[in-house]
Amino acid sequence: MARVLRDVLWALALTLLCLLVSLLLPEPVRAQVPQAAQAHKRTLLRAAHAEWGLGAPVAVLAAQVHQESAWRPEAVSRVGARGLAQFMPGTAAWWCERVGLTAIDCQPHNPTWALRALVGYDKYLFDLAPPRYGARDRMWVALRAYNGGLGHWQAEARATGLALPTRPQVDAACGSARRAAPHCAENLGYPRRILIELAPRYASWGPAL
Repeated sequence: MARVLRDVLWALALTLLCLLVSLLLPEPVRAQVPQAAQAHKRTLLRAAHAEWGLGAPVAVLAAQVHQESAWRPEAVSRVGARGLAQFMPGTAAWWCERVGLTAIDCQPHNPTWALRALVGYDKYLFDLAPPRYGARDRMWVALRAYNGGLGHWQAEARATGLALPTRPQVDAACGSARRAAPHCAENLGYPRRILIELAPRYASWGPAL
């Protein structure tokens, strides 16, 4: 009973804190959340709390959807990524197999599937990031891996020649791991835009990290 009460009070405190932050934000920043996002807010919150717990980085997850698809379930990129979460067909099939979904239930254009997949895949990548990193750097690594593949990040870590490279040292090695300069710029800019520019717009939805 005490644990349940503690969890409820913690959730209430987070909600009040997020509301306060939202009220303190300048109106132009708060106004930059697309109206389309509101239709998917509850689904994202449920998925985030189920996967990450009450301290889920909701603002970051919402910012990522904003970056990926601008909250358009029908979105299809020029390279074939689909839905709110912009999963490539191969990644979607791999993720569905991993979580035990049949091919017919693997639906990148379905908003509920897409948000659950984004939240779950982010948590999977976050857990694979070096535990010695702080939460923000681990999220940075997860976002880079979501955008460009975990294998690329791991290759960059090896390219540093260091046993325990820091996150900035791995970032600096991007061009040394057979990745083209334009790809590096895009991949390094992805977490920067989500964490620094977009996440504050969703502060009223929940914590960032």
